Amino acid sequence: MQRIFIKNILILASGSIAKHFIEWVSKNRVAENQYYVTCYKAHTTPDKMGKNITVIDADPTSFSKLKNIMDATKFSNLFIVMEDIEDARYVLKNIALINTKIRIVLVNQWDDEEIGKEQENITIVHSNQLIAAHLYDQLPNVPLVAQNVGLGQGEIMEVHVPFGSAYAYRHIGSILQNQWKIAALYRDEKQILPTNATMIRPNDTLLIVGKPIVLDGVYKTINKRIGLFPEPFGKNVYLILDFKHDKKNALLYLKESIYLIEKLEDKELFVRIIHPNNFKLIDELKALESEQVTISISYENKDIKSLVVNDIHDFNIGLIMNSIPTFEADDLKETLYDLKKLVFLFGDKLLYNIKRSVVLMSENEKMESISSTAFDISETLGLGITLGDFDPEGDFESKKMIIEHYETLSHIFNMEMKIEQKVANPIRELSNMEDILQIAPFEKRLNTDNLRKLISNKIQDFILTTNRHPKLLVPFAITES
Repeated sequence: MQRIFIKNILILASGSIAKHFIEWVSKNRVAENQYYVTCYKAHTTPDKMGKNITVIDADPTSFSKLKNIMDATKFSNLFIVMEDIEDARYVLKNIALINTKIRIVLVNQWDDEEIGKEQENITIVHSNQLIAAHLYDQLPNVPLVAQNVGLGQGEIMEVHVPFGSAYAYRHIGSILQNQWKIAALYRDEKQILPTNATMIRPNDTLLIVGKPIVLDGVYKTINKRIGLFPEPFGKNVYLILDFKHDKKNALLYLKESIYLIEKLEDKELFVRIIHPNNFKLIDELKALESEQVTISISYENKDIKSLVVNDIHDFNIGLIMNSIPTFEADDLKETLYDLKKLVFLFGDKLLYNIKRSVVLMSENEKMESISSTAFDISETLGLGITLGDFDPEGDFESKKMIIEHYETLSHIFNMEMKIEQKVANPIRELSNMEDILQIAPFEKRLNTDNLRKLISNKIQDFILTTNRHPKLLVPFAITES
């Protein structure tokens, strides 16, 4: 059952604009929003209001009354729609003493450029400017602004990226944009036309275009907090069991996959068995089906690629779990790379026994792209996280920005991170580690030549040549030239 996260919104209201605003809120209901309206002057609230609106008879210019309201309920947003400028000034002073982090929207009806200027986390809406801009749009030979462009059915949307969003600290190229597109990004009052390598940061505003029903889902995903792994790559988990390769460990792989979804929040596991040739084993696997676990068997062994692609789209899959031999068979590796999905590769060490996740230093852009996912899965599984900077030539200075980036994320996630720097071969250091989950970029060309690893110290040359550690491959942005 999908969990709905209610957002409580406080509206400090007085005057005709506030009355019309509350009417709009009543007519255009959003199931995830609960509104609280302070009403201390007559004729502010409409006669009929929605069930998700609670009226509070209190004067918010009183510090004690406003503090009691904000202490009683946790509000995500606060709207100040008041007709008297002095009342608005008192309210802003009160809020600054009560909660400095809450997002505020202030309707400036007075052409006063100073009000709210010193306040953080505030958006000021100038009512007179809005009316003038709308009148200007009615003139001949004047291009329409974005709100009047297109079909007017919600195919253009502006989305704020909050702290803790699953999209924060992700490169745009690592996000599969199917039937929608990030057209522009706004940061520090500047427009950025993004490339695949552009990183989304908290407090950015995204201009997205696409099918309205798709954008609605994207909006909800962007506003979800981190901790909903494997999003934003997709919601659910997909286990591929190929009996040509996995028959011996199929039951163990299924149990590990069930262990993972039990750690996740409101996710399902979809299992696809291909090349089935052991009915006793199938019965053992089917015995583990539940409301969260669905097993499907393909007796037709043609066009495995299309079957997997259809499953991934139909079941909203974000993470695919498989063994290395299955990953390399039937062009699956190339298919999953093109779909920009997370891939978990089983190892000799079982997922239950993993103590830490390890990210080995590689190119800067790849390291940034995989960083938020590395922290997300580590937090989800209760793992410590290690950033390993093992360089045979001791070139640590060039990695300072990446280390600072990971340190920033460790504060956001409130997780301790261990940084290891050593003049050493990274592959040798990795092989000496115990009970780890290796997190690495999902390279397009992962080498499988065992001879090559004898002369290489590149991480990607070893990922598919050893089963010692389980691995999580994370899609990353492709830098455009």
